[in-house]
Amino acid sequence: MSDIINTAIAAAKTAGDFLLANFGKISHIESKGDRNLATNLDREAEKIIVERIKAQFPHHGILAEEGGKQNTNSEYLWIIDPLDGTHNYIRNIALFGVSIGIVHKEKFVGGVIYMPVEDELYVGQEAGGAYKNDKKISVSQHANLKDCSIAFDSSIRYSPQVMLKTLGVLAKEVFNIRMFGSSARTLSYIAEGKLDCAVEFHDRPWDFAGAVCIITEAQGTLTNLKGKPLSHTTVGYIASNGIIHDAIREIVIDNL
Repeated sequence: MSDIINTAIAAAKTAGDFLLANFGKISHIESKGDRNLATNLDREAEKIIVERIKAQFPHHGILAEEGGKQNTNSEYLWIIDPLDGTHNYIRNIALFGVSIGIVHKEKFVGGVIYMPVEDELYVGQEAGGAYKNDKKISVSQHANLKDCSIAFDSSIRYSPQVMLKTLGVLAKEVFNIRMFGSSARTLSYIAEGKLDCAVEFHDRPWDFAGAVCIITEAQGTLTNLKGKPLSHTTVGYIASNGIIHDAIREIVIDNL
């Protein structure tokens, strides 16, 4: 395993252990906009991760949710969500994780998701497979939408007309729909076959970057809402087992 992936694993686990040790001990909450919150612990976890990366790779770029933006035109770019599921964390709901994605020359080449409550570590590396706690994982094989469990974007308030219309169509076509409030949880479940698909309209790069290689190496598919390749500037995505991807994409596009 490469030094880059090992650094990502170490950073994610250190930050995750910090978040778990401080679960229920938030001292400060601030608003970042329309019902979008951050805590002092988000920022501390981000600092832990960035310092670990910079100690090993001082010239690499950083794009992190809580304001850590450095050298984003570098050959290597680390995309970081130090606490995915902040609103769950604030309400003492134990559904949160750490997500780190690595981009090399505009291409996703590695990713790590760590879910500290469950002590679940997901790792994906280009041409290296996808693993959960060192055990190889793969996406589901469901091909019929009627058999599929999918996750949907919980931020419906941002574009209710489009999203509710899409949700209504999907609800008629699939077996059931879930909203977890954590992209790290949703995407890791897709990678190991517990979910079949996720549709997110407003997620930013730090929400999905850690999962790109994990899902693709698990033989799944992750694209933007129109089915095009993801980049470090993409907003919104469809993640799936690959088999149902086109069917979901058509539903989404028809309702945009």
